[in-house]
Amino acid sequence: MLGLMAIDVDGTLVGTANVVREDVWAALAQARAQGMRLAICSGRPAVGNALEYARKLDADGWHVFQNGASVVKVDTGESLSEPFPAQKLQALIEHARHTDRLLEIYTDTEYAITKPGELAERHAALLGLPYRPIRPEDLSGTVVRVQWVAPIEDTAQITGEPHEGLELHPAGSPVMRDTIFVSVTKAGVDKGSAIRRVAEKYGLGMNRVMAVGDGSNDLHLLRAVGHPVAMGNAEDVLKAVAETVVGHVDEGGLVEAVQLAQTL
Repeated sequence: MLGLMAIDVDGTLVGTANVVREDVWAALAQARAQGMRLAICSGRPAVGNALEYARKLDADGWHVFQNGASVVKVDTGESLSEPFPAQKLQALIEHARHTDRLLEIYTDTEYAITKPGELAERHAALLGLPYRPIRPEDLSGTVVRVQWVAPIEDTAQITGEPHEGLELHPAGSPVMRDTIFVSVTKAGVDKGSAIRRVAEKYGLGMNRVMAVGDGSNDLHLLRAVGHPVAMGNAEDVLKAVAETVVGHVDEGGLVEAVQLAQTL
């Protein structure tokens, strides 16, 4: 049996109805009971639904949030996160206001927004949070990441804009299909770098780690582990680097991945 399984949320753990199948929960609970560590490895922050998923999967374990920018031990709040460059943060906030675009600014546990409105409210609901707009100036704590939230037709424009010294992680959600989420992290920070740090905490080599994902923001993650798995609904670029492709998220494909991890 492998020592660690890294699991993306949207499109991998959570299906198009924004719920986790009961057979998926049962399979994951069995693997954890047998000693396998389980780590959420998501673009979502460590709040709301994602935090509850992490606690249910591995209550005293390390989990990866915000595309690797936030690495948190959920029982103690201990963090391995690195601060976002302050000068670049201010430039992005100014650009968001100039373009009238929604930029979300995140610490490990809170976030602020540059543009209140329907799109921000919908995203709060997806995260499982009450809609309470906070201005960037009023955010306390260390900022670890920012994220553009925009109509999906704006993807090329946003990703084509200069973000020197930063990493872009575009991703969609099966629940908000009309929206693109372009997470922005410090250069060198991604799901792959984060899962290496988690494996190190557990004393595991990457040959004992499986990762399961579905989107392009999971590419670094799958490339980092010894056993990369793509969901049946995954983007082609992810299937190309996976050693195994399992079923669609809505058909319980993650159960197949768990069963495979228990045999390796």
